[in-house]
Amino acid sequence: MAAVAFVGLGVMGGPMAGHLARAGHTVTVYNRTTPKAVAWVDANGGQPAASPRLAAEGADAVFLCVGRDDDVRSVVLGPDGVLAAMRRGSVLVDHTTASADLARELATTCHAHGVGFVDAPVSGGQAGAVNGALTVMCGGAQDHFDVVAPIIDAYAKACTLMGPAGSGQLTKMVNQLAIAGIVQGLSEAMHFAARAGLDVDQVIDVIGKGAAQSWQLDNRGRTMWRGEFDFGFAAEWMRKDLEICLDEARRNGAQLPLAALVDQLYAQVIARGGARWDTSSLIHLLDNP
Repeated sequence: MAAVAFVGLGVMGGPMAGHLARAGHTVTVYNRTTPKAVAWVDANGGQPAASPRLAAEGADAVFLCVGRDDDVRSVVLGPDGVLAAMRRGSVLVDHTTASADLARELATTCHAHGVGFVDAPVSGGQAGAVNGALTVMCGGAQDHFDVVAPIIDAYAKACTLMGPAGSGQLTKMVNQLAIAGIVQGLSEAMHFAARAGLDVDQVIDVIGKGAAQSWQLDNRGRTMWRGEFDFGFAAEWMRKDLEICLDEARRNGAQLPLAALVDQLYAQVIARGGARWDTSSLIHLLDNP
């Protein structure tokens, strides 16, 4: 069992930290809004901290799950950041979906402090976090990964080292690019089925037994065509992820025409008031032109 800190107790971080506590680790938590940290401690045990630095004191590993690159920097760097308190030989794990450049930057900064670093974005959504069934894509040194992988197992169904720092973030970009294309294709398919007068539930049952089967079809097909979007992974966060993908593509020369299109479609969803709608809300643009 380890002494760990967890910074960021949102819809993903809160359940992930809860799994660490239930696995027997000693958990100290920090959240920007203190009442959420206090509520988490009331439900899970452990202790709250008044700053990221205080949360990290004495920790074997520090885990982050916040919003964007600048949010990560704000809780890692500076006099109140976790790095100011992390001891030599401990490891910082960033579960935030962020840029590969940030991962490389943090790996270098952590190395200068004698601290290990692993970028470890996750896939599986809120349900995966709650059920402890996330897929974790990691970048970093093997020895640092070996320290934290047994801890991450508390909320992961798979945890894989993909290469040096930044490789976890790059793999998450691949994941999001694949999802974006599938969701747009599924939106068009469900929209077409309804317009064609087919029994859409029956269509989903039939094509789900063939080559069109996917996680998105199984878990979003029915809610999508019924216009139910008040759950899941928010459109505004998917757009944030796609912006990271497109920025990286501009650097490495990858051609992403479909991702660029879907990014603009999510911008339209957000303009309609759907910032917090599930990513399957792309169909709303087709059903309500």
